[in-house]
Parts: sequence; C-alpha cells; structure tokens
Amino acid sequence: MSDILVRPARPADAPALAALCFALWPESPLEEHAQAVDATLAGQPRATLPLVWFVAEAPGGSLVGFVEVGLRSHADGCDPVQPVGFLEGWYVDPAFRRQGIGRRLVAAAEEWARRQRCREMASDTWIDHELSQRAHARLGYQVVDRCVHFRKSL
Repeated sequence: MSDILVRPARPADAPALAALCFALWPESPLEEHAQAVDATLAGQPRATLPLVWFVAEAPGGSLVGFVEVGLRSHADGCDPVQPVGFLEGWYVDPAFRRQGIGRRLVAAAEEWARRQRCREMASDTWIDHELSQRAHARLGYQVVDRCVHFRKSL
C-alpha cells in the first residue's frame, strides 16, 4: 500500500482513467467516459462548479483507483447555505481493495474540499450497493436519507 501514490490526475492519465470510470459505470460507453475525462483534465469539465480527479498509481505507473470530487451548491443532509464537497465517483480495482487505497483517495478529496472552504463532504451510492455503503460508513460517512429519484420528459 505504501507503494501506491495518490496524486491529482494529469492529461496523460486520460485513457486509464476512462477505463476505470467504465469499470465503475459500465452503463455508459467507454467513449463517453473518455470525452468527460479529457474535458475535465483539459480544465473544461461538464459542470458549472469545480471538479477534479485524484488517482492511485501503482509502481510501474498503472492506475488502480480514482476519486472524482466536485463542489455542489447543496447536498441532502448538509447545510443548505454552504457549498459542499461531493464524491462524484470513487473506485479501486478489486485486486487492490482492502489496502487503504480508497481511504487515501477519499482523504485527498476531503482535503481538496477543505481548500475550497467546504465544511462538509457528501456522497451517494446505489441503494443495493452494500459494499459501497460499508466503505462509506468505515470512513465516517452517515446515511442521511434513502430515496427513489424520478424524472419525466416534457
């Protein structure tokens, strides 16, 4: 674990980072992840508020995890008059889990949020994703709500 470097993502990381995003979110095509990664690493994220990635790099340069963190104007259970740091995505390759890499990635995200003057950090996960829920709880995150989201095209 001490061999793993946690650092801000760089443009050269884009292909490997897109592949990790696809591993977390396989319902979207790899090409879509690649476009989003490229845009964000070029300083033009598809968001109005700041958004950054931190990566976990193994010896030899391969990426084994990431956290995508951004600012949100609000988040469920957080002070509605303060911006909040938000874990948009968090993933560690299964072969590298249970080594503290995820904890280190989240710590980097939380430190970034503190530098943005956030006093709270928020996140979410799927209601049936128990592994993610346990990982969040081990890092001190508390469940604030459970809901089903709806939308309707007009």
